[in-house]
Amino acid sequence: MVLALLAALLPQAGPASAAGPRRGTVVSWSPLARSLWIPGTTGRAFALTYVTMNASGHKARSTGTVFIPRGRAPKGGWPVISWAHGTSGLHDSCAPSRVGPALPERDWKYLASWMRRGYAVVASDYAGLGTPGLPAYLNGRSTAYNVVDMVLAAREFAGRHLPPGARLARKWVTIGQSQGAGAAVYTARYATEYGGSRLDYRGAVGTGTPAYIENYLKPLAPKVPPMALPPGLTAYLTYIFASLRDVHPELGLDGILTPTGRKYLSMAERECVFTFEKHLKNVSVGDYFTRRPSALPGFDTTVRAYMGMPESGFDRPFFMAHGRKDTDVPIPATLAYAGVLKSHREPLTFKTYPTDHSGTLTASLKDTAPFVKRLFRGRS
Repeated sequence: MVLALLAALLPQAGPASAAGPRRGTVVSWSPLARSLWIPGTTGRAFALTYVTMNASGHKARSTGTVFIPRGRAPKGGWPVISWAHGTSGLHDSCAPSRVGPALPERDWKYLASWMRRGYAVVASDYAGLGTPGLPAYLNGRSTAYNVVDMVLAAREFAGRHLPPGARLARKWVTIGQSQGAGAAVYTARYATEYGGSRLDYRGAVGTGTPAYIENYLKPLAPKVPPMALPPGLTAYLTYIFASLRDVHPELGLDGILTPTGRKYLSMAERECVFTFEKHLKNVSVGDYFTRRPSALPGFDTTVRAYMGMPESGFDRPFFMAHGRKDTDVPIPATLAYAGVLKSHREPLTFKTYPTDHSGTLTASLKDTAPFVKRLFRGRS
């Protein structure tokens, strides 16, 4: 969530305006193994390494993939969907450009449905997943850069290396599922700013969007929760703490970890999600800590800045879909988030479906496909 040649992390050159290769610059590329093509719809596919930003606000490198549909692009190039993938893990071996999506049966079918509608798909692995460093799990700002910069990189690559019939348009939308839905919605807030005049951002779709997840961290303490959560939720929380420890060592999380906490945070850095979940049966996150993490100085403020979802300032329409039977991303917090967005008069369409977390992708297509079609027919 890897190319044979992966370059080292760029020097920590400061903010986005710092000297050096600009964001979206392609560093290296190679043909993507056919086993990783979106089945039945891909005409050609490539893996790229490109310049983007990390959670510390420094230039970094990410890997990602470009899927060009069969046939010839319409005038102006293939309109682009920048896909934001769901949780796969933190280790380089979990990168989709290396092994494909964590749930290939679900995601390949879903992405193929978009390609059959005439869209190219580009997909970031996210900085640190397949490149040096640890990915900043659920960090909105860095993943937004990664999603936008993937479009910039894919257009640069196609313009230089592909024939006119395989070029990519400036117009694009972002679509994401689960972790990727949070990334897509966060991207929706900053896509116009981050893409600048080089791109024509049209809107976004997020299915199973996590929101206010920072609130789930506040009550955690020794023996709280008193029993184990479902392994999937435990994995997500462990990934959050592993990434927080890496991005914000000043919080002092290492100083309050028990041997159990050290064991599982270390394991989180090595194991892809479904393998990791197998180790987490009957494991309680409360056993990770010697005292409440939220009591650490600056914890709440830091976590809110790290993963809090934007509540205003969206400049293009976006769609959030959620399953009413979703247990991976329970719906109450997402409903609350949608309510806040609506109260702020943000350009949101929000719909729920009688299905679970994964089922929402297919169930929502009857609404999201025409929504995206209208986005691309809008402002040129």
